[in-house]
Amino acid sequence: MDVDPPKPRLEAGCGDRERLTAELEFVQLLANPQYLQYLAQNNYFADPAFVSYLEYLLYWKRPEYAKLLIFPQCLNFLELLQDEAFRGLLLNGNVVEWLHRQQYYFWCKHGKRGGQEVEKK
Repeated sequence: MDVDPPKPRLEAGCGDRERLTAELEFVQLLANPQYLQYLAQNNYFADPAFVSYLEYLLYWKRPEYAKLLIFPQCLNFLELLQDEAFRGLLLNGNVVEWLHRQQYYFWCKHGKRGGQEVEKK
């Protein structure tokens, strides 16, 4: 099955496959709390066009796109980034460190398969 993302409001200047790959890479970067802090510190969240782009990327929550993700926790952050208050919190290093620790503890407890049990031999 060939999966193509929805058409953006503005033409990206590349083919659908290249755009899908670029958006896949970008949306997965959102799983990194330090990267989110970088975006906040460099005022990306103050740009209405960037905030609109984050809203557009919500199509990754649809099952036909979500199955392509290696780091599905990026969808949780993508959802949180829709909230202006959360975007503001990312300027606080303590909040970013807390997010990172929570993510680490989740991975330690649930492993690579999230909430599914990992088969032990």
